[in-house]
Amino acid sequence: MPVADIVKHEITIPEGVEASLDGFDLHIKGPKGELVREFKHTRVKMKIEEGKIIVYCPLPKKKEYALAGTWKAHVLNMIKGVTEGFEYHLKILYAHFPMKVTVKGNKVVIENFMGERSPRYADIFGDAKVEIKGDMVIVKSINKEHAGQTAANIERATRIKNRDPRVFQDGIYIVKKG
Repeated sequence: MPVADIVKHEITIPEGVEASLDGFDLHIKGPKGELVREFKHTRVKMKIEEGKIIVYCPLPKKKEYALAGTWKAHVLNMIKGVTEGFEYHLKILYAHFPMKVTVKGNKVVIENFMGERSPRYADIFGDAKVEIKGDMVIVKSINKEHAGQTAANIERATRIKNRDPRVFQDGIYIVKKG
């Protein structure tokens, strides 16, 4: 298999966004806030020049080639986060027992799920914000991983065991990502 002499991804920094590299830490600052992430590897490198973030690796092996593409995706997600932010919409569904969903501190409390006496809890991860509007739960964050993990925690908290999911469809489910 022929070996590429260098893999190089160039990401243009949009207007209103500032990027700086401090050692292995990439700082992205925009209108919605600031994100910091560590990009540390022996062969894959990153630099900022002429309004572009460049991810490169000379003589990459297969895994280093893939890692460079992953780093590019992480940087693009950071830029999108500080400019637009990420939002997940979850829908509260129940048939017989109405659920009560509230936010207390850094936890989402789900009461009366399937008629259970004890409440279920879901952790709010990182800097994510959770709003409850009627039968919708909205998770917002500038960090895609924090928003996604919080939405997954809420969905997983209402998982039903030992019952047919086609019949017992109660729960909180992700209906929109973006």
